[in-house]
Amino acid sequence: MFTGIIQGKAKIQEIKAKDNFRTHIIKMPQDLLDGLTLGASVAHNGVCLTVTAINHDLISFDLMQETLKVTNLGDLQVGDEINIERAMKIGDEVGGHLLSGHVYCTATVADIIRSENNCQIWFKLPNTEVMKYILTKGYVAVDGISLTIGAVKEQSFCVNLIPETLQRTTIGQKQLNDKVNIELDSQTQAVVDTVERYLSQQK
Repeated sequence: MFTGIIQGKAKIQEIKAKDNFRTHIIKMPQDLLDGLTLGASVAHNGVCLTVTAINHDLISFDLMQETLKVTNLGDLQVGDEINIERAMKIGDEVGGHLLSGHVYCTATVADIIRSENNCQIWFKLPNTEVMKYILTKGYVAVDGISLTIGAVKEQSFCVNLIPETLQRTTIGQKQLNDKVNIELDSQTQAVVDTVERYLSQQK
């Protein structure tokens, strides 16, 4: 489990590509290395991956075809930065909201509106079916960042970002049409699906 509070950014040092399979080697920030072991879970742009090799601060992760297809990790290149969060421990403060690290889909950056102390980004989702889980003032994870939904319009939603979030994560580097990973709030999903099932049974 994760909290959506990004702990740092890591640069991709090497990519080993095979048929329908990749290994990403990242340079892990020094303050996130303590206690890291083989088999540990680390979120990359919100995607839960498993540590497969440790060479000082160079950490390897394997990506299967499904991960490459559903998320934006398959688009990454050597030198790109990703958002990093290590798995939460029992007793940790949950500053964001609980995340599983299982990305539901990707969205594209549709608009970026900047002002002196704020940045509003609009994201377009792939279909209207996903929109039933996107509620104003609800939670969503964008590239692993726990965010509050500011507004919803047709097939899009926006978030408002403070300077700290822009500095700490990669979201401030996003440009129009870039893809981001979306993890829906599990509690919202459960409520919406339950209500839908109940209503269908009343017909």
